[in-house]
Amino acid sequence: MSRRRLLLPAILALLVSAAIVILIVAKGGGPVTPVSPVVSVPSAPGGVETVPTEQGFDGAPLPRPRPAPGFSLTDQYGRRVSLASLRGGPVVLAFLYAHCGGPCVLIAQQIRGALDELGEHPAQVAIVSADPAGDTPAAVRSFLAQVSLSGRVHWLTGSRSALAAVWKAYDVRPASAGRAAFAKYATVRLLDAQGRERVLYGTEQLDPEALAHDIRKLETARGA
Repeated sequence: MSRRRLLLPAILALLVSAAIVILIVAKGGGPVTPVSPVVSVPSAPGGVETVPTEQGFDGAPLPRPRPAPGFSLTDQYGRRVSLASLRGGPVVLAFLYAHCGGPCVLIAQQIRGALDELGEHPAQVAIVSADPAGDTPAAVRSFLAQVSLSGRVHWLTGSRSALAAVWKAYDVRPASAGRAAFAKYATVRLLDAQGRERVLYGTEQLDPEALAHDIRKLETARGA
C-alpha cells in the first residue's frame, strides 16, 4: 500500500501534464517558428548601418550617395569646364596622365569600350590630369588618339595647386608619387545626374560591360 501511495502523486502529475498539452493543441497552439536575428553592419566608426546597400550595380555602390567635390578646370580645347556643368546625366570621372603607360591605357580603353556599348547615348566623361607638367596639349592629343577617345571626353588640367586640391578631395595619388602608387589607388567614379558619387570601380572591377550597365541603370532611374 505504501508503494501505491507513493506512485499515485506521480501518476496524477503525468495526467495533469497530458491534459495541459491537449488543451494547448486544441486551442491552436503549435510549434513556434524561430525568428532570424537582425544583423547590424558597421558603416562607420561609432555607428551601424541598418539600411541595406543599394543593389543592382556591377561596380561597388556607395551605401549612400554623396555629392562629388566640385572643381573647375580647363579642357584640352582651352574651355573652362566645371563638374557642375556636366550634370544632367551620368558622368564618368577618372584621373589619368598621358605618360602613365599600361595602367592608364587600360582604364581609358575600358571607358572607351563602355562608350562604344552605349552607342548614341554615351555618358559625359571627365578625365582629370594627374600630371600637369607632362600633360601638354600634344601629349594629351597623342594619348587620346591611341585609346580612341579623341573628341569623346573632357581632359581637364590646370595649375598644380588647383589640381592638388582635386587630388586631395578624391584621394588620388598623382604621377609624382610614382606609377606604382598611382596604379594602386587608381579608381573610376560614376556620378548620377545630380552630381552625386554612386559607384566606384577599382581596376579589377572596371570593364566596359559593367560600366555601361551601371550608366544605363542611372539613366533609367533618372527617367523613372
